[in-house]
Amino acid sequence: MKVLELLDELEEIIDTASGFPLTGKIMVDAGEILEIVKEIRIELPDEIQQAQWIKNERQRILDEAKREYETVLRDAQRQAETLIENDEIIVKAKIRADEILKIAESNVKHLKMSTFDYIDSILYNFQEKMDHLNAQYFGDMFNNLESTFESINATLTDNRNEIKEMAYRTKLEGDI
Repeated sequence: MKVLELLDELEEIIDTASGFPLTGKIMVDAGEILEIVKEIRIELPDEIQQAQWIKNERQRILDEAKREYETVLRDAQRQAETLIENDEIIVKAKIRADEILKIAESNVKHLKMSTFDYIDSILYNFQEKMDHLNAQYFGDMFNNLESTFESINATLTDNRNEIKEMAYRTKLEGDI
């Protein structure tokens, strides 16, 4: 924009001009200033036309954006309607999924209970066999052990009695 350049030139002339002390006034070349003002007046209509074109272009872009906005809005509404229809399908699918999940959970619970019953029956049978083996072998072993102790005890009693008898005889023989 040529007008802005000319205004910058005016500003520079004013900034670099000699001033009168204590008055705040400056001395400038009037011809130079008038020449710049004249150039501004010549350039200004072009600048105004350019500004008008920019304004019109801005309005055209805004109108186009508004049309695109309305198109996008209509598309979004159509998509929303489609999603609502799909949402009904999703709701039905979730309900069906919940039903299937409940059935699966019930089946899992039933299988667990069946497994627990099966394991319990195996453990019960094993426990019965252990009780039977215990009764059969431990009873025999205990009876054998008991008779062995009784036999040993009887032998020890016989030996003690024999020793007592020998001691008694020895005592009697020594008293003679």
